[in-house]
Amino acid sequence: MATYTLADNPIDYLKKILRRKGQFVTRAIFWKIPHNTRTEEDIQLKIGRYISPDGFAEEPEIKDPKSELTLDDEEFKNLLLFISENYEPFKQGVKKFIPLDGKFEKDDIDHLRALFSIPDKQSLLSFITSNQILSDDLMNSLQHQKKTNAVKRFEEMLTEELVENEWQKWFKENDWVLCSEFVKVLEERDIDTENIADYLMQAYDGFLDIIEIKRPSKDNDFWAKSEDHNNPIPSTALIKAITQASKYIHEVEKQSDSLSFLKRVSGTRTIKPRCIVIFGRSNDWTDKQKETFRILNSSYHNLTILTYDHVLHRAKRVLGITDNPID
Repeated sequence: MATYTLADNPIDYLKKILRRKGQFVTRAIFWKIPHNTRTEEDIQLKIGRYISPDGFAEEPEIKDPKSELTLDDEEFKNLLLFISENYEPFKQGVKKFIPLDGKFEKDDIDHLRALFSIPDKQSLLSFITSNQILSDDLMNSLQHQKKTNAVKRFEEMLTEELVENEWQKWFKENDWVLCSEFVKVLEERDIDTENIADYLMQAYDGFLDIIEIKRPSKDNDFWAKSEDHNNPIPSTALIKAITQASKYIHEVEKQSDSLSFLKRVSGTRTIKPRCIVIFGRSNDWTDKQKETFRILNSSYHNLTILTYDHVLHRAKRVLGITDNPID
C-alpha cells in the first residue's frame, strides 16, 4: 500500500486499474483517512474514468477526469451490502429478481401466497424442486427455521397450563421430535372400542408403535413426594400412565391378526409394538433422580419414558441450537 502526503496529513491509498480501453482508463482508489479524535479510520472509495492518451499517471489525483465519484465511509459500506445482497439474483435477470423492500407490491405478495397455499402440498413441492424455484440451501433453512419456531413455542407452552389436546396437536405437527425411527403419525387412534391411544405411529420398518402423552401439570409429578429407603420412586400418576401404556401394547398385539384393524391402520404391521410415554418434567431433578430414571427405563424392553424436558433437549440437539446435555 502506497502512502502519500497531502496537507501534512498521511493518507493511505490502494489503487486498481479496472479497465483500459482506447484512451480511457477506469481506476478505483481506496482512501484510508485516520482521525485524531477516535481510533477508527474511514474508508472512502473513488472511482474515476480518465483520459490518458500517454499512459496512466501514478499520482493520486488526475486533473480533468471524464467522470469521477468519491464515496464516503457510510456510502461505501452500503454499496458493499447492496452488491453482496443483490448481485447474484440481479445477474440472473432483473425480471426474475424480487426486491424484498417496500417496492414489493401487495399483488406480488398475494400471488406468492396463492402459489404456496395450494392444497396439494406434494404437487407444490414437486413443482418447486423440479423448476428449481428455491435452492436446496434455502429449503433446508426454511425447514430449520420452522422447527426452531416450533421448539420456541414448546418452551412457551411449558410455562402455560394447557389442556392435553394442545399438547397432542403440537406433537402431531412436530412428530420429528419423537424419534428418527418414526415415519409418520397414523390417522387412526382407536385400538379397539375401549382403548384410544394418543398416537399410533408407523416406524421406518413398517411396524406400528404407540405414543402416549400426559400433559405436564402439578397433578402429574414424575416422582412421589416421599422416597423409599432414600430412593426416588415413581408417582402414582406415572404408574397409572405406564400401566395404561402397557395395556395399549397388549391390546395392539391382540389385534395383530384382525383384518379390520390392519385396514384402519393402513396395513401397518403390528408385531411386538413399542410405546413411548411422555410424562412430567425433569428440569429440576437431582443426580439421584437422574440415576433412578435411567434404572427405571432399563427395566422395560418395549416401553420408553421421556419427560417434556427430555423432548425439548432432544429437539434442540437435533437442530444444533444447544450443546447442553439432556437433563
